[in-house]
Amino acid sequence: MNAVREYLVTVLITAAVTYLLTPLVRRGAMAVGAMHAGRDRDVHVEPVPLLGGLAMYGGLVAGLLVAGQIKPLRDVFVGSRMSSGLLLAGGLIVVVGFVDDRWGLNPASKLAGQVAAGAVLVWSGAQVVWLPEPGGGTLILTQDQATALTILVVVATINAVNFIDGLDGLAVGIVGIGATAFFLYYYTLTKRLGLDEQTGPALASAVLAGICIGFVPHNSFPARIFMGDTGAMLLGLLLAYAPISSIASLDYQTLTTPAAYRGGAVNRFAEILPLLLPAAILVIPYSDLLLAVIRRTRAGKSPFAPDRKHLHHRLLDIGHSHRSSVLIMYLWATLFSGTVVWLSIVRTQLFVLAVATLAAVLTLLLMSMPRLRWWDRRRQPGPRAQHAGHQLARPQPGRPQASGPQAGSPRAAGPKAAAGAQAAGSAQAAAAGAQVAGAQVAAARAARAPGDR
Repeated sequence: MNAVREYLVTVLITAAVTYLLTPLVRRGAMAVGAMHAGRDRDVHVEPVPLLGGLAMYGGLVAGLLVAGQIKPLRDVFVGSRMSSGLLLAGGLIVVVGFVDDRWGLNPASKLAGQVAAGAVLVWSGAQVVWLPEPGGGTLILTQDQATALTILVVVATINAVNFIDGLDGLAVGIVGIGATAFFLYYYTLTKRLGLDEQTGPALASAVLAGICIGFVPHNSFPARIFMGDTGAMLLGLLLAYAPISSIASLDYQTLTTPAAYRGGAVNRFAEILPLLLPAAILVIPYSDLLLAVIRRTRAGKSPFAPDRKHLHHRLLDIGHSHRSSVLIMYLWATLFSGTVVWLSIVRTQLFVLAVATLAAVLTLLLMSMPRLRWWDRRRQPGPRAQHAGHQLARPQPGRPQASGPQAGSPRAAGPKAAAGAQAAGSAQAAAAGAQVAGAQVAAARAARAPGDR
């Protein structure tokens, strides 16, 4: 099914509705008191309205309604629970997020709502029904296994998106990049291979991309409204739906047929590609989620306990501005998703795929974890710099201290010489004081922890 214009119309209308609803939601959030007060780990000090997810949900409704009226796309909804599943699961997660943004919910209550939303997606037919086996082939899951794994993926993705929602425009931008990458891949399968069953995942990805496009102008730095848990959980839900629904309807063997090779839209490792693609696209939020859980668990805290050590916080701590930190995260999200999508639609060797992925991962680690940068450690002064600074301020032992007029002293050389000598002495003292201050500042910077800034 080749429907580029129809997809574009759906994206534009979804973006327009989301964009236009956001100012109304902002005023409503201020009226009901759903405001985000600045905290120690936040970059904002003034209260900012929440509930941006309500405008996103309005965009979701509009996108699905428009797609249902367009002839090439409305066939997706025939005999399918896609529309009802997304609206019901999205509505449930928005209600949970609204309550949390306005009055607050404990982690257990939010988790229950996320599990319930995942169960609705399972009811709609979106399930992870098979997994690749190491020796080739696939492992067909039972109904209980498929249900449990699907809900686990949904909950993990929701919380991963929620965890990276720490800078203005960060989460919505990364999700938008991921949704665009999903759409390009699924649309390629429908266009080149004629896999019409992938139209549903492509449409869901297009609607999600439109939501992000419409909301990001209001959420970019300095943000006029936050998506809150209402929006973060909705984006995570929709982001998880696309690959899950694709796997549920995709036979990976269709990627290796002669027709697929003639179309050029195939990778030689088709049995792992349907799982590799979402893993690569979601590597940033999943990595941040995994690191946060490990970090907090090792510290004896709850995995949901907030802190200021996420990947975006580390970028701020190493000297990047707010905008540059967000743009850097956008860049790596584009690199991961774009590389894998490109390798997925063009026949490539495993060596090329492994090298490209490894290089991107290493680059991200070096950028996110300053302690891995060996070249920066060489430049940073250690404790000796501070010690040397103190030594400059101390009188050197063994040197006599002048206590009166002596040969060569200012007063022994006459008035003019005394004035010149006093000026030179003042300049030397100022230089020594600046050297001491510089050494102390350098030592303080070297001893400062990454998250203290």
